[in-house]
Amino acid sequence: MTDIKSKATSALFWSFFQKIGTQGIQFIISIILARLLLPEQFGLIAMLWIFISIGQSLIDSGFGTALVQKKDATYIDECSMFYFNIVVGFIASGLMWLSAPIIAHFYKQTLLLSLTRVMSIALIINSFGLVHSILLNKQINFKTQLKVSILASIISGTIGVILAFNGFGVWSLVAQSLSSNLFVVIFLWHFNTWRPSLIFSFNSLRGMFPFGSRMLLSGLINTLFQNLYTVVIGKLFSPAILGFYSRAIKLQELPLTVITRTVGSVTFPVFSVLHGEGDKLRFIRAFRKASSLLVMICFPMMVGLMIVAKPLVLVLFTNKWEPCIPYLQLLCLAGILQPLQEVNLNVLLAHGRSDLYFRLEILKKIIIIIAIAVTFRWGISAMICGQIVTAFLSYIINSYYAGKMLDYSISKQTKDLLPSLLLSGIMGGGIYVCYYIPLVSQLALLVVQILTGIILYTLLCYIFKIPYFMEFVQSIKSKIYQLIL
Repeated sequence: MTDIKSKATSALFWSFFQKIGTQGIQFIISIILARLLLPEQFGLIAMLWIFISIGQSLIDSGFGTALVQKKDATYIDECSMFYFNIVVGFIASGLMWLSAPIIAHFYKQTLLLSLTRVMSIALIINSFGLVHSILLNKQINFKTQLKVSILASIISGTIGVILAFNGFGVWSLVAQSLSSNLFVVIFLWHFNTWRPSLIFSFNSLRGMFPFGSRMLLSGLINTLFQNLYTVVIGKLFSPAILGFYSRAIKLQELPLTVITRTVGSVTFPVFSVLHGEGDKLRFIRAFRKASSLLVMICFPMMVGLMIVAKPLVLVLFTNKWEPCIPYLQLLCLAGILQPLQEVNLNVLLAHGRSDLYFRLEILKKIIIIIAIAVTFRWGISAMICGQIVTAFLSYIINSYYAGKMLDYSISKQTKDLLPSLLLSGIMGGGIYVCYYIPLVSQLALLVVQILTGIILYTLLCYIFKIPYFMEFVQSIKSKIYQLIL
């Protein structure tokens, strides 16, 4: 138990710094690019993400998750997957290249013809590094991934900014994206000692097919629907409007991506180990701890971001991005439960229930279709309100089945998250009051609001003795004592 706990703690630490480091660098780069480029140029790139994402799902083919979940995976399995991914990468890239005229015609944007064909190269590049990344995940080795992602983000971000300064417009975004993919693969090969041999086995792939195929279908459906709002908005509205929506969702996803992917990438392999050992009580404790940590961090983040949205956007991106502010505020409500969904789904995957995972994804996507069909006629704000409803329904569905497996019902889960939700609401009220303080600038308002939120939430957690916050405080105290002594 100690070995798993220490591994999980170390992995959580390095995974967190990998995500926050990468996202932090990319966020700084995005601020510079947003000031240099126009919203419609970001909108054009956003139109293509669904096709890149679908291609990436095909490359992974669900076998990546199957390789992590498989307890007795062999070197032959790894090599077989490596070559299979490369073949699929070339096929997916070719299909995207051939589809370029259709994509350009669908959006009625002629520039998308060349943009699509150049961006399709990313699928080939990514296929060469997937197995290396999967093996690092399986080993819970996020320290190496930290180095890879940080270096790739710095180099690609520098390339994008230099091109934007020199007037390359939307092509600077393309260059940044492709160079990021390329350097990630280069550094994965440099830091990871795994190398493929000239061996391939259809039997290896066949053994992972039952689990992997369901994960492939789930991944494709999930990717399609994650980007469905972007497709609908890009089709019905101008590239500039899509650019505003894209900027809002990027801001909303920044804290969520750091937390969700950090905890998600750690909980799945840890949950898989605990399930393999058959210790249900330890599984439940790990699940409760992961969920409690998530809500303690994510609830105040989303509430705070929703309230400081106006000064944040105006200070970082200038007035030309002001239309994205109401979108960001609504998206924060839609995303508040997203990290919990990730942990609940990892419970199903750790139990090998990719069949149930797939059926639940189908059900949730039907709900999304209904929401879009009902709301699109009233504009983007109404569509995001539909996202809020579907997000809460999705959480209920996911937590019900995960709770059933662990004998940890949705009512028990809700009871555990209520304290953090209530304290986040009080903190939000304190931040909102800052709008009535006469300050000299939006920057001053933003600084005051952020400091107020951090101080108020910290005090509330300390006063009400939130368990995992107190555990964190105790850990800091022990570190200080060690340094003094």
